[in-house]
Amino acid sequence: MTEESAPGSMNTADITRVMELLPHRYPMLMIDRVIEMVAGQSATGIKNVTINEPYFQGHFPQKPVMPGVLIVEAMAQTAGALVMHSLSPNLSAKLVYFMTIANCRFRQPVVPGDQLRITVKAIRHRGPVWKFSGEGRVEGKVVAEAEFSAMIVDTDNPAASEARHPETKTP
Repeated sequence: MTEESAPGSMNTADITRVMELLPHRYPMLMIDRVIEMVAGQSATGIKNVTINEPYFQGHFPQKPVMPGVLIVEAMAQTAGALVMHSLSPNLSAKLVYFMTIANCRFRQPVVPGDQLRITVKAIRHRGPVWKFSGEGRVEGKVVAEAEFSAMIVDTDNPAASEARHPETKTP
């Protein structure tokens, strides 16, 4: 896991490394590990879906189904882990923000006991904006797919925050 993260290198991430790469925490951390990452290119994440997930209390108690938006969030988090891995070692001063979702399709329900395998591929990136295609599979069958984009934001850059929230501008 100490392999260099230069473009084209391969790596994995256990839950500890995922939590270093992403700011998300329970209950919003949607991936348990990344089993393959090729810096700047692709990643495969794993989400072990259990009945203990808080959203199953209301979605739906008699027939629990993982909400589709959370499947897309798992895709985005897998992509975020890939981007942060590709940008290391400058992790602490960066965040990845969702920008767009397109061509999203849900093919079959994801239920407790399923292992969701999320594959994301970088389509392109220019400056801080990355575009991805993502696919979720359970037992080899496609359950969801989408294209989405994200922006890398430098949290140490006050101008970036002020552009989004002018009311917080410092004198």
